[in-house]
Amino acid sequence: MSGKHYKGHEVSCCIKYFIFGFNILFWLLGVAFLGIGLWAWSEKGVLSNISSITDMGGFDPVWLFIVVGGVMFILGFAGCIGALRENTFLLKFFSVFLGIIFFLELTAGVLAFVFKDWIKDQLSFFINNNIRAYRDDIDLQNLIDFTQEYWECCGAFGANDWNLNIYFNCTDTNASRERCGVPFSCCTNDPAEDVINTQCGYDVRAKLESEQQNFIYIKGCVPQFEKWLKDNLTVVAGIFIGVALLQVRGVC
Repeated sequence: MSGKHYKGHEVSCCIKYFIFGFNILFWLLGVAFLGIGLWAWSEKGVLSNISSITDMGGFDPVWLFIVVGGVMFILGFAGCIGALRENTFLLKFFSVFLGIIFFLELTAGVLAFVFKDWIKDQLSFFINNNIRAYRDDIDLQNLIDFTQEYWECCGAFGANDWNLNIYFNCTDTNASRERCGVPFSCCTNDPAEDVINTQCGYDVRAKLESEQQNFIYIKGCVPQFEKWLKDNLTVVAGIFIGVALLQVRGVC
């Protein structure tokens, strides 16, 4: 690998091998994410028919694994080899890339605060668009179920958002057994049940709203996400800044 190297012992051995160890784990995680993403696309037949990527009506969660895995792979490789070989080019590339990511996150945070109403509308549109495609892709279905269970929410702003899905809407022409219902991930947890009741959301929206709260989460995922962001933004930002400063110290 060509590039300038530090002379002597300008880089602390502790910092050098700490950065190396951290980045090799980062790189391996990137390889794992890429592997999972490519395997998922292979199972769906996307790799044999690339045009099918655009066929799905909602968001394909596999993109998260591909993009995040690709970024982690590149960053981990640059940081790992750069720290081990004390290669200034790779270390500078790593620090600049890390700085760009941090700047983009900071910019996104500021813009989200300034244009919070617009962001809320876009998030609502995104969630509702994926509610429509809930049954179209098993990965999307699992992602929505995980989100609703983790944030204890249902729909974008409430359970009635599931009227957007052809299987759950309450129209008289809907012959689905799930009519006027919600996915099981909207149901409140029953500690006495060891096995998940996947039919717990059937007909629940046919009940009075005052009764629904006994069976499902009433709050939407958009307000729950806002609450989670407010509670965790400081912690996440602090961890990221700490890691970034440590990496920059290793480069400098």
